[in-house]
Amino acid sequence: MLMDIVATITAGAGLAGVIMAIRHFSRGRLPKYTIPAAIGLGMLLFSVWNEYTWMARVADALPDEVVILSAPQDRAVWRPWTYVFPVSSRFVALDRTAILTSAANPALRRMDAMIVQRWAETLRLPMAFDCVQSLRADLVDGADLAPDGTLTAGAMWQAVDPSDEMQRAACKGE
Repeated sequence: MLMDIVATITAGAGLAGVIMAIRHFSRGRLPKYTIPAAIGLGMLLFSVWNEYTWMARVADALPDEVVILSAPQDRAVWRPWTYVFPVSSRFVALDRTAILTSAANPALRRMDAMIVQRWAETLRLPMAFDCVQSLRADLVDGADLAPDGTLTAGAMWQAVDPSDEMQRAACKGE
């Protein structure tokens, strides 16, 4: 977030510098109020660009093995333009190279869903999947998928639609 603030201020200062150069070469024909207006405009334009391109920039930096499963779009009252042009400030991804298959039952898979959020630490949510019965278990509070294929620490299987994106990604590698 600190880098966003520094970059926003730099964008405003950069556009102000351009306007100051234009004022200098035009021998002051451009009104003085254009300098603070340019600062504000530069900061606003950079902030909007930074907000709307964040997800694409982060997604492009991810390895090919990481697949984005969902990216909910945000709308906010204090940003009324998001009702017309929604913005994504978080997404759920899966690293296909980190999917573990149970040796005892190859239909059981374990993986971590990555919840990537802007201005927040990336969270990892361990999950288990039964690819044959279309079941999922969230492995929280120390729960895990044991080597024999059973769930530990009170984790419970939940029925999942076979067309669920996370289920398909964990089971079929899509």
